[in-house]
Amino acid sequence: MKRASLTGLLLALAIVLATTALAPSAHAQSGTKNLVGFVFDKAEKPLPNAIVYIKNTKTLTVKTFIADGEASYRFHALSPNVDYEVWAEYQGAKSDTKTLSSFDTRPNARINLKVNTK
Repeated sequence: MKRASLTGLLLALAIVLATTALAPSAHAQSGTKNLVGFVFDKAEKPLPNAIVYIKNTKTLTVKTFIADGEASYRFHALSPNVDYEVWAEYQGAKSDTKTLSSFDTRPNARINLKVNTK
């Protein structure tokens, strides 16, 4: 009787371990990635309320985010199979355009933007 209970317990443990090993990670399940960062001027001063743009290079769709009081921005649920271009504008001045590549496999990427203020 004890041998049958031990065998059953070991079988159940083996099934749980096999299922856990084969389960996709949370990132793979969601199938998306996130982009976060800060917007600064040339002197590294944060620029709250800067407008950050992100462009999907496949669909050419552009989304925006107004940087918060700490000059941070975020874009969630981005497709991992698309390249994105990101840039910021502040009072008529623009940053260089950066690329978030589909080859970047990080689920949470960070790109800080520096606006070429005068």
